[in-house]
Amino acid sequence: MNLSLYSAATGMEAQQLNLNTIANNLANVNTPGFKRSKIEFQDLLYQKPTRASGSDSGGGNIVPTGTEVGNGTRVAATSKVFTQGQLTQTGEKLDIAIQGDGFFEVQRPDGTVGFTRAGSFKLNANGQVVTVDGLPVLSGFQPIPPGANSVAIAENGQVTVQTAAGTTSFRVTLARFANPAGLQSIGGNLYSETAASGTPEQGQAGENGFGSTVQGYIESSNVNIVEEMVNLIVAQRAYEINSKSIQTSDEMMQNIANMKR
Repeated sequence: MNLSLYSAATGMEAQQLNLNTIANNLANVNTPGFKRSKIEFQDLLYQKPTRASGSDSGGGNIVPTGTEVGNGTRVAATSKVFTQGQLTQTGEKLDIAIQGDGFFEVQRPDGTVGFTRAGSFKLNANGQVVTVDGLPVLSGFQPIPPGANSVAIAENGQVTVQTAAGTTSFRVTLARFANPAGLQSIGGNLYSETAASGTPEQGQAGENGFGSTVQGYIESSNVNIVEEMVNLIVAQRAYEINSKSIQTSDEMMQNIANMKR
């Protein structure tokens, strides 16, 4: 069996997944709160012929290095990179960006809690703060009466609402995880808790390492277009090289098949 064919095939498959990941990053370059993914490769099992490193070559002599033949590569993980995205000013009173660590909690249709960094919030007919998909925002948010004169949100999450009847206030809380890269992406700018991420820890914005809230801004995607384009070129060249390996192996096998005595 010609291992070069199969090894190169695994390389092409891995680079195809790499290309899919890069394409998804570029597609979400304007998605608020989006965090780019990076792909992590891992080599496959090795075939170890009879001459192994550390074996006895006779007379008490030890073989310093052996022979190993690899079987290619595979994608081990596509992990999220939770670096801070640039804050973009919108002027909307319910656009809230998180500067630092933390997530907003959102109630999903099935009753479970999702987590998001996209703070483009709106009000529904009942004055409840919701996402652009109409999902209720938890995180300590209280209904805001219709016709409120002003809504002020401080960096520590303190929300002050002024109405004709007077002034009310409440405090926004955030959630964070020991391993945010272990969160599961479920679409709609939402993440869900997993055993790898750990359970969420709630805290006040701007305190004990939690990020601060910035009103009138949204956090842009942390995708760097130039970096992704470079990664795209590297993935394309790696795919071409692996396909060239298959072509070369095929030509060698053809030469063997055409040999005559």
